[in-house]
Amino acid sequence: MNPTDTVTQPNTTVGRLPLAGTGMARASERRHHHGVDHLDLLESHAIFILREVAAESERPVLMFSGGKDSAVLLHLAAKAFRPGGFPFPLLHVDTGHNFGEVLEFRDKRVAELGERLIVASVQDSIDRGRVADPGVNASRNRLQAITLLDAINEHGFDAAIGGARRDEDKARAKERVLSFRDAFGQWDPKRQRPELWQLYQGRVQPGEHVRAFPLSDWTELDIWAYIAREEIDLPSVYFAHTRPVVERDGMLLALSEWVHPGPGERAETTSVRFRTVGDATCTGAVRSEAVTVDEIIAEIATSRLSERGATRADDRFSETSMEDRKREGYF
Repeated sequence: MNPTDTVTQPNTTVGRLPLAGTGMARASERRHHHGVDHLDLLESHAIFILREVAAESERPVLMFSGGKDSAVLLHLAAKAFRPGGFPFPLLHVDTGHNFGEVLEFRDKRVAELGERLIVASVQDSIDRGRVADPGVNASRNRLQAITLLDAINEHGFDAAIGGARRDEDKARAKERVLSFRDAFGQWDPKRQRPELWQLYQGRVQPGEHVRAFPLSDWTELDIWAYIAREEIDLPSVYFAHTRPVVERDGMLLALSEWVHPGPGERAETTSVRFRTVGDATCTGAVRSEAVTVDEIIAEIATSRLSERGATRADDRFSETSMEDRKREGYF
């Protein structure tokens, strides 16, 4: 089956999240008058990947953190599988340093869908001695790899579907749509399978699993354009709001129970928003007055920095920071 052959079904919704293919009439009208729309192609390919992974895997799982990319992925999953339930549970690897607004949004969306959410806790990994505690104020992002691998092993998942995109980082840019991990959860960039003409081989050996990235070909601008078109709800932190922050290493970190002004640092209250969300100890905000999706799109269109390059301290450790973590099992 060719991914561009994917068709949508009649319009039904849960909350504001479409079930079986909201927008069929609009999409058909666009194709009739203007040819195939760019976002329609991206949507169709993503839905194709979701269905293929679900069909080829015995125990898949979909990663859902409450961030914008995972919110789009959840929206696409609803288009792919509603009105039935999802053929997989949802999984969030919780560092324990998350933004409260994002966790609130995560739980709200899961409740609206009536799907099952598994929360794998980095704090539990620390308590069990699986990883060393980096300290109260230190980032736990790198520790997520072990927590994720333990959850995959515990539940027997053979496919984990996530919202990573190639434009986020150069290590992600060279990773395939289907990324195979060995029995230790490690990624070897030199042993990737060819994906010619968008044809995928999803078979895994016992003990191995695959990470699937339906949003690989999307850009940050595509994500926001799709959010605008589909009217997808997001956590409030993605929109400009007044917040106390401290500037550290060229980044604006939101003050919280884990982030406090250090020696020589001064807190300020200003209008900011977040381009990406993660561990609050290493995820920076950007100064912004954009309070609507259209304003955010206009802002992103003039930016010369990727969202992770501008706002994630854990990607600044070295030129190969992301690739090193992915080799260890990071998503």
